[in-house]
Amino acid sequence: MEASTAARILVVANKTTVTPALIDAVRARAEAGPAEFFLLIPNPDHVLFDRITEDTSAGEQVLALALPMLTEAVGNQAQGRVAHSPNAYDDIERDVQAGNFDEIILETVPTHVSHWLHVDLEHRVAGFGLPVTVVPATH
Repeated sequence: MEASTAARILVVANKTTVTPALIDAVRARAEAGPAEFFLLIPNPDHVLFDRITEDTSAGEQVLALALPMLTEAVGNQAQGRVAHSPNAYDDIERDVQAGNFDEIILETVPTHVSHWLHVDLEHRVAGFGLPVTVVPATH
């Protein structure tokens, strides 16, 4: 069996929905070359900073709505999951350290607005040495 030559792209959503700006970024990346996309969304039950719950049922429902939009944008089946931690960096680090991804598309808002994405996530994620595309969250 031949190994896939498609880049594995981790798409980190700022919210539990995919925004038009994020869709545009993944579409542009899909047009640039073969890629597989994996969407990481925050758990809606982690609304408050550092509130942790193992229940991802609300997030799974949101993910089920978001994945078809991402799949349509990239032209192949996108996968995804709900974050385990209220801190996006923890989930990103775990997946990158496991060697699961080649690139990251990170949607982020100013750090004073988003608790889930935390302070300076863009620069912290760049420290993994993978290409990072930053998408400014518009809403």
